[in-house]
Amino acid sequence: MGIPVRIDDALYEQARAQAQAERRTIAGQIEFWALVGRTALDNPDLPIDFVRDLLIARAEGPTLATPFVPEGKRS
Repeated sequence: MGIPVRIDDALYEQARAQAQAERRTIAGQIEFWALVGRTALDNPDLPIDFVRDLLIARAEGPTLATPFVPEGKRS
């Protein structure tokens, strides 16, 4: 269920531009930012870029994952 929320015009325009670049809806972009922010606050020892990349990777699922191969076993 969606609930209308008032936000600053500048924030809306930033979300619109970023949403277009990342192929999300404006609401989806703002939700993503909120999730990144909440996760970063819950894990202050982690860099924000790591938090963002982790959330993106989890959303992509295992089908796009690159398997880990230890250095000694690379061909």
